[in-house]
Amino acid sequence: MSVKYGILTLLFQQENHGYELKVELESLLGIKGKINPGQIYTTLDRLIRDQLVSSAGIDDQERKLYKLESEGEKELTRWLLEPVPYSSTRDEFHFKWSCARKIHFDQENIMLDQQKALIMKDVMELTKLKTELLIKGEEDKYLLISGTLLHLEADLNWIHQIENRNRS
Repeated sequence: MSVKYGILTLLFQQENHGYELKVELESLLGIKGKINPGQIYTTLDRLIRDQLVSSAGIDDQERKLYKLESEGEKELTRWLLEPVPYSSTRDEFHFKWSCARKIHFDQENIMLDQQKALIMKDVMELTKLKTELLIKGEEDKYLLISGTLLHLEADLNWIHQIENRNRS
C-alpha cells in the first residue's frame, strides 16, 4: 500500500487538507489499518518537493490545502496502469483498484487487462514449473506452486467479476 498514491488519488478528486486526506485514505484502506498523521505530512512534503502536488492556500478554518498538479495526475495514471506482480497483489492491486474506482478512472478496463495479462504470464510459467516439479517428484514445491496457481485463478475470477459488473 502506498500513501503517496492514495494521496494523489484523493487530490485528483478535489483540493484537501492533511487531516481529511488521512481520514479518506483510511477509508480507502478499509480494515487494513490506520495511517500515522506524520506519514501524511511527510508524504505531502515529498510530493510538493517532486512537484506532483502544490499548496492551494488555506480553507475557511485556516487549514493548509493541497492540490494535484498535472505531473501528479500523470504519475497517478502511470501507477494505476502498471500491473502488480502477484507476490504483492493483495496489498497493492486491490488498493490500486479501490483508488481507480474512487476517482472513476476512465482507463480502468486497460488497468484490468494489463493485470490479467501479467497474471496469465505467471500462470503459464508456474504451470510449466509445476509439471517439472511433478516429474522430479518434488511434492512440497509442487503443492506450493499449486496453491499459488489457485490464488492466481481466484484473482482472475475476481477481475472477470468486476468486468461483468462493469458491463451491466
